Amino acid sequence: MATALFTRRTLLASGGALVATGLSGLFFPAIAKGLAPTGSMRGGDNNYIPGAPIVDRIGGGGFWMSGTVRRAGDGALLAGQRIQIWAHTTEGHERDPHSHGATLTDANGVFRLEMPQIVPAFGQPHGHLAYDSGDFQSVFLRPVMPSSKDNSRLC
Repeated sequence: MATALFTRRTLLASGGALVATGLSGLFFPAIAKGLAPTGSMRGGDNNYIPGAPIVDRIGGGGFWMSGTVRRAGDGALLAGQRIQIWAHTTEGHERDPHSHGATLTDANGVFRLEMPQIVPAFGQPHGHLAYDSGDFQSVFLRPVMPSSKDNSRLC
């Protein structure tokens, strides 16, 4: 015996779900089009040095930290923005001035700064990024590498 796909119960349940989904937009409006600002991570601003110098690389280099900076809302690429980077590396601790450096985003909003290999601090290898251009509130991030043996990239 074949069963009907649409019984009275499934029709009412489906209709109710459809109405609830439609009404939820009235009470919980969607975020406006575009990008939301990146949130700052708790504890990410420790050892930040205001006005860290713009450098070609931090220490002896060997590894790259890179990314793209976009304006919240419309996602426009932001050129000429300061990005400060610091980390606990094979050459020094986060608090050491020689473990800090800043770079500027290029015309496409991209930044890239060479630095020594990041090593575990507080159990996790991590790097700090600060978007510290004057017109915008600073954002601190601590991307974490999957393991202390991963020397390929930050994620």
